[in-house]
Amino acid sequence: MGAKFLGDVGDMKGALGKLTKAVIDRPGVTGTAIGLSKGKPCLKVYVKDQRAASKIPARVDGYHVEVEVTGTFQRR
Repeated sequence: MGAKFLGDVGDMKGALGKLTKAVIDRPGVTGTAIGLSKGKPCLKVYVKDQRAASKIPARVDGYHVEVEVTGTFQRR
């Protein structure tokens, strides 16, 4: 991870903003984030179910987008 990952995070903020704007109001989308996929930086989209995952873009500004089915988040 190290400095390379930290540099990528700075570069990824704009891509995350674009992705969030494009998907956050879609039914079933619960959130977005910068994360890791197989040890490499990626953009993440969290969804309630597989149906919501079907229309998420695979890449944004060259960054891999990983969709994670989380179910519904519960407030504690």
